[in-house]
Amino acid sequence: MKAEERARDPALCRTLLERLQELLGDRPLRFMEVCGTHTVAIFQSGLARLLPANLTHLSGPGCPVCVTHDSEVAAFLELAENPQVLLATFGDLLRVPGPEGKSLKHARANGANISIVYSPMEALTLAEKTPQKTVVFLGIGFETTAPTVAATLLLAKERKLSNFTVLSLHKLVPPVLKTLLDDSSCQVDAFLLPGHVSTIIGLAPYAFLARDYGVPGVVSGFEPADILLALCELAKARKDGTACVRNAYPRGVADSGNPRACALMHQVFEPKDALWRGLGSIPQSGLGIRQALADFDAAVRFDLSLKEVKPIAGCRCGDVLKGMIRPAECPLFGRRCTPQAPVGPCMVSTEGSCAAWYKYVGTSGQSGA
Repeated sequence: MKAEERARDPALCRTLLERLQELLGDRPLRFMEVCGTHTVAIFQSGLARLLPANLTHLSGPGCPVCVTHDSEVAAFLELAENPQVLLATFGDLLRVPGPEGKSLKHARANGANISIVYSPMEALTLAEKTPQKTVVFLGIGFETTAPTVAATLLLAKERKLSNFTVLSLHKLVPPVLKTLLDDSSCQVDAFLLPGHVSTIIGLAPYAFLARDYGVPGVVSGFEPADILLALCELAKARKDGTACVRNAYPRGVADSGNPRACALMHQVFEPKDALWRGLGSIPQSGLGIRQALADFDAAVRFDLSLKEVKPIAGCRCGDVLKGMIRPAECPLFGRRCTPQAPVGPCMVSTEGSCAAWYKYVGTSGQSGA
């Protein structure tokens, strides 16, 4: 049996569930995943209903669209008003509400030049084919996507495509974990660490979890048995009173990550303070384009700054991302806010906590986890 098939094997999952309950005993455990793919996998597979009652699943700031700040959406809309600009963006970002509920979808309906792309390279091709416009690729995402954007920027420089720029709003996972642990209102006992991000950065950037906070973290794959195995390791660490950072997904993640991808990312980007929805400004948690590539930096080209804007009234996406409430506890959930008519970003992306809860749990307040 292949590894992926084994990770979906019902018999193995039953065994791991029994092991998990044994390791937990009567102790409560609140774990947080910080990956949109984990969010969907936990609900889609039915694990949310099968986990022991004393194991609480919190969905953290792991969806790139969801953590995009209101001020960042306002910057998108400002760029969209420039007739010389052609915005290139991933599809989910088109529907993220900004100030006064406006989104890029509204801007495009009003005549803004906006194209949906599926990769930064597609945006580069768009710049080659549209020399009369300045293409601005809206760069969001975590360490997973940053290396491909970095490679695209270097290629733009090599090809001397002066009409290609990137608005870099990439965010880094380790700093936000530290911010969550420093917040007394975020009561997280353990982290299910993101598989995709970890393929790039490896284990070392998470070492502070165990060293400084005594909180275990385990990198997990995305099949049911992958997740259950990681949860067993987290439960064992809490039972033993030890803290660890481990890799339970060796078929997909090397402990050292991908050094070449990291080197590429650091060649193009440098850490900077970044805004996160619900969490505010987090020091050194974003990636800015280095001065050597400033000609391709949309923020420099268009003299953009993130302005303070009024948050969306009634939306509690920020509290959901911090694990303070579950999606169904937001007063807008399933009423004014649905996937068809989202008020907040957590209901926009298919990887958003609210969208996953709405699809797989419904509008009830209970998930079983």
